[in-house]
Amino acid sequence: MPLSIVRNAELKSLNTFGVAASAASLITLEHESQLAELRAALADGPAPFVLGAGSNVLFTAEVPGTVLRVRLRGVRIVSDDAHGVVVEAAAGEDWDALVRWSLEQHCYGLENLALIPGTAGAAPIQNIGAYGVELSDVFESLDAIDLDSGVTATMSVADCAFGYRDSVFKRTGAGRWLVLRVRLRLARRAQLRLEHGDIGLALSAAGIASPTPADVAAAVRRVRRAKLPDPAQLGNAGSFFKNPIVSTAQAQRLLAGNPGVPNYPAVLDGAAARKLSAAWLIESCGWKGARDGDAGVDTRHALVLVNHGQATGAQLLGLAARIRDSVEERFGVRLEAEAVLLPRPPDWER
Repeated sequence: MPLSIVRNAELKSLNTFGVAASAASLITLEHESQLAELRAALADGPAPFVLGAGSNVLFTAEVPGTVLRVRLRGVRIVSDDAHGVVVEAAAGEDWDALVRWSLEQHCYGLENLALIPGTAGAAPIQNIGAYGVELSDVFESLDAIDLDSGVTATMSVADCAFGYRDSVFKRTGAGRWLVLRVRLRLARRAQLRLEHGDIGLALSAAGIASPTPADVAAAVRRVRRAKLPDPAQLGNAGSFFKNPIVSTAQAQRLLAGNPGVPNYPAVLDGAAARKLSAAWLIESCGWKGARDGDAGVDTRHALVLVNHGQATGAQLLGLAARIRDSVEERFGVRLEAEAVLLPRPPDWER
């Protein structure tokens, strides 16, 4: 099957914000046998932007280069022994479908990550996480190809250098490495993570005192559906901003004047730090439910920017910048975007 290459491609249907945008070219990779053709198509050009499900991206303007859509498929168990079960998923596999499949196979460890939108290949790029669990907690390894050299490498946890919503892929060589498949180390015996209050409340509301992993996954899905808008109904990319991590000293100064700020233990540059609730900071500045034309902030969750219909990427970015600036002015904390901004404006952080 030849590689699909579309010039002047429309991207509106390929991003969950539902914003209109186009790319100079859109390449769709469906089989690893197309990799040589892909590298030839990319030769002498700028690095492509790799697109999974389009659930964590805001197209801020027209994309002058190449968008590479990954549709590689396949899931299997590669080992099953006393050390656990290693599950391998191709990069284009739907993440939540992978969570469901793992539970059906009695492989446990992903239940807290249920209903996170996106693909398996995007999960390590972002080091996705929710309700007390991050991908790095269950990560075994991945295979990726260096699009410059054509060399395929297997990368470990250490190689990926995971951080909070971060990895080596976001810090260096953007567009150079293309993830082909991801391996996760799961367990046959469940070790449930129930410390997050929302999960406990959802389980209690369902009358479940002794939950199974499937119960936990179902509870997580109920919580997420209650808190976050469905992109099929209201365009969004989930949490737009990261929860900021600040030094202990800065947190203490902030808490002295704002004792209600939710905060949690964290690490910053190898030292003990505090993670603050971005949603609390944004809501305290009066942005929850705000609307500027069709660009708005969700009424249920202040971290979620929404497209009420015809908002452009530039309008949503402008709203995000005003939110960021107002939080910095009031609290002295600069928010960083969790969503990928493409093209990335110069006044936004990495």
